[in-house]
Amino acid sequence: MQHTVSTKTLIKAGFAAIGVAIVALVTFILPAEYNVDPTGIGQALGLTSIAQASQSNGSATTAAGTGSDAFETITILVPAGKGVEYKFAMTKQSKMTYEWMTDGGELFYDLHGEPEGDTTGYFESYTIATNADVKGSFTAPFNGSHGWYWKNKTAKPVSIQLLVKGEYEVIGLKQ
Repeated sequence: MQHTVSTKTLIKAGFAAIGVAIVALVTFILPAEYNVDPTGIGQALGLTSIAQASQSNGSATTAAGTGSDAFETITILVPAGKGVEYKFAMTKQSKMTYEWMTDGGELFYDLHGEPEGDTTGYFESYTIATNADVKGSFTAPFNGSHGWYWKNKTAKPVSIQLLVKGEYEVIGLKQ
C-alpha cells in the first residue's frame, strides 16, 4: 500500500515551516546575532547581551580595566529577599560604560561610590531606582570604590548579567 501526499498538504507544510522559521528568526536569531529585538523576548531571555558583547570585540569577556572596546560580562546572583553589593575601584574622572539586566523581575538598586580611605561610612548615591535592566555610563567623581547595591524583594533568586567596560579594577562582591 502506497501513500501519496497531496499538493495541498505539501503547501500547508511548507507554509508552516516558513512560519516557524520566521518566528525563530525574530525571537531568537535577530536578538542574539544582531541585537535587533522587535518583540522584546530576546532581552527577556538574555539574548541581546550576546550580540552586544560580540559586537564589542567578538568575545563575551575580556580582562578588566584594559580600556579596550570590549565589554566584560559578570554574572551576579541576588538571593530571594536579600541584597548584594558589587564594586569597582576607580580613580577620579575615570569612566565606565555599563549595562545590566535580570533574568527575572525588577530589583531595587543604588549605584553609589565610597571615597578612598574614608572610615566614616560615607557614600554618595548617583542613582536609586527599581528596574529589570539599565544601560548607561559613569564618570567617577572621586578616587574610591563605585558600584551597585541590588535588593531582591521577591521569593525567588534573581540573576544579573552585568556588562562593563572602561577604566576600573574589579573589587567584586562586597561582604
